[in-house]
Amino acid sequence: MRRVLVIAGFAAVGCALVAARPQPARPATGNVRDHGAKGDGTADDTAALQDAVDRAAGAVLLPPGTYRVTMTILVDLDKVGPASISGGGTARVVMAGPGPAFKFVGTHAGTAAPASVKENVWDRQRMPCLDGVEIVGDHPEAVGVEATGTHMLTVRRVLIRKCLHGIHLTGRNRNLTVADSHVYHNRGVGVFFDRVNLHQANVTGNHVSYNGGGGVVVKAGEVRNLQITGCDIEANHDKDGPPTANVLIDSTGGSNAEVAVTGCTVQHTRNAPGSANVRIKGPSTLDKGTNETRDGHVTITGNVLSDTKVNVHLDHARGVVITGNTFWTGVEHNLLVENSTGVVVGPNAMDRNPRYYREEDGAANAVLFRDCSDCTLTGLFVKGTRTAPAGVALVKCDRMHATGLTVLDCDGGLLLEQLTRSRVTGCVVRDDRPGAAGEPVRVVGGSGNTVTP
Repeated sequence: MRRVLVIAGFAAVGCALVAARPQPARPATGNVRDHGAKGDGTADDTAALQDAVDRAAGAVLLPPGTYRVTMTILVDLDKVGPASISGGGTARVVMAGPGPAFKFVGTHAGTAAPASVKENVWDRQRMPCLDGVEIVGDHPEAVGVEATGTHMLTVRRVLIRKCLHGIHLTGRNRNLTVADSHVYHNRGVGVFFDRVNLHQANVTGNHVSYNGGGGVVVKAGEVRNLQITGCDIEANHDKDGPPTANVLIDSTGGSNAEVAVTGCTVQHTRNAPGSANVRIKGPSTLDKGTNETRDGHVTITGNVLSDTKVNVHLDHARGVVITGNTFWTGVEHNLLVENSTGVVVGPNAMDRNPRYYREEDGAANAVLFRDCSDCTLTGLFVKGTRTAPAGVALVKCDRMHATGLTVLDCDGGLLLEQLTRSRVTGCVVRDDRPGAAGEPVRVVGGSGNTVTP
């Protein structure tokens, strides 16, 4: 009996010794559940997500669930190395604190030229990715994603809503791609180039809508080579907020150029004061300290544009081509060009289609060039403008060339006011509505012109 007790006691001691051994640390799998995340929408998962990023797992995975965070998840690329955060299209991150849910920080200070990229950037910071995640703001100052100093950042298949800004770009970045994403119903800007030095940016195949501060917005800074392609960009105006645009390129306080807006639907909202679908604003003479207009090199091609105060607005812009678009319901203007030079307007359809127009809406749909020089209009189709001085008006302009215009059934027809050193030829200007009166072409003042419409 004693022997049995001794054996039993030894066994008990052995078990205690085994239990006292230190357990090995969990491997850095990158799966946030293995780092302590609950994903139940209630627990604070900030520390778990940050741990998954910091422990250099590289590929961070968010399985299906709702991850509530109260502080920014900082992706310090030089510290953690190449980083990819993926939710597989099923993970939701609720940002319940101020600032961005995810902030990508790099140290790239060069250009896009390969020789300017330092080895630590290639080794540690190349192509950070955020993919397949929904980000929902639950704080007045919550932001979806912020990036600074990054090289080849890719944001893909991401939904951002109820935030202040969707994607916020600051400082200096290079070679950005935002693709196949939905930036929807945020209080501020959808995709915000905020005083950023950024070259080579592709914004492709996205839905950017119902953001109160504008859709794709460039303010100040220095942006070059921005392609906005194949997107649906709608209703990015707050009717009680300051004027903005679905696509706004504002060089006041900076210098922005080399932009293509192609193959997009860009629409709404007509009731917002100062609203525009595409607005290109260069710095004025006072802003830039020179009398030269320099900002532009913009192509607006193959888009569907409708239902704002002004469909396309150019102010102090240079080198802009507008061709192959359809315009309607420009409440004040389909096209307004001011203080600009080198603007080329080719064939575009500006029609008052009864499917999209009611008389009570009162959209003017007019075309106005004012205080411009060295511009060409050719092959433009304008029909059915109302409540405007003219369907097409060139006012206080110099060295303009308008040829092959079709201006039909418009209040005011074609107006040439204080036009100088210009040529207007080969146009069809008619108003065949019952009771129509007045001259189809009106010339008021000016000198040195050839007018044979």
